[in-house]
Amino acid sequence: MSEENQVNAVDAQETQQPVLQIQRIYVKDVSFEAPNLPHIFQQDWEPKLSFDLSTEAKQVGDDLYEVCLNISVETTMESSGDVAFICEVKQAGVFTISGLEEMQMAHCLTSQCPNMLFPYARELVSSLVNRGTFPALNLSPVNFDALFMEYLQRQEQAEQTTEEEHKDVH
Repeated sequence: MSEENQVNAVDAQETQQPVLQIQRIYVKDVSFEAPNLPHIFQQDWEPKLSFDLSTEAKQVGDDLYEVCLNISVETTMESSGDVAFICEVKQAGVFTISGLEEMQMAHCLTSQCPNMLFPYARELVSSLVNRGTFPALNLSPVNFDALFMEYLQRQEQAEQTTEEEHKDVH
C-alpha cells in the first residue's frame, strides 16, 4: 500500500511541473518596402536606423498561447531624409504553457517565448534587407528579461503614483 501512495505522489508531482513547449513557429505577417529605389543607391550610404519591438500574447485554447513578436525597422538617409527601406515582421508561435503562477506566466509570455521567436525574426529581417540589395543588417540580441523587469518597474511606479493621487483626493 505504501508503494501505491508513493506512485500517486510521484504522479501528482509530475502533473504540477511547469510546462513550456513550442507547438509551432510561423510568420504571421511580413512587409518590406523600398519606396525610393533605385535613386537611393545614388546617394552616399549614411543610414539612420529606427527599431521598434513589441510583443502580443493571447490564449487560443486550453494551455495554448499564441505569442507574436513584432519588429519594425525603418532606415532613412542621414543627408536627405529619404526612406531607404521599411521592414516589418510579425513572427509568431503557439506554445503549450501550464503549471505556472500568474507572475511566472507573465514572464514566460513576455520574455521566454519572445526570446525563442527572436532568432527567426532576426533572420527574416536580415534576409528581406539582403533581397532589397541593401548592406547587411544583423539585429543585435535583445534582453527580454531586462525589458520585462523595466515593465514591472514602470507598472509599480504607476501604481504608487495612483495611490498617492488617491490619498491626495481624500
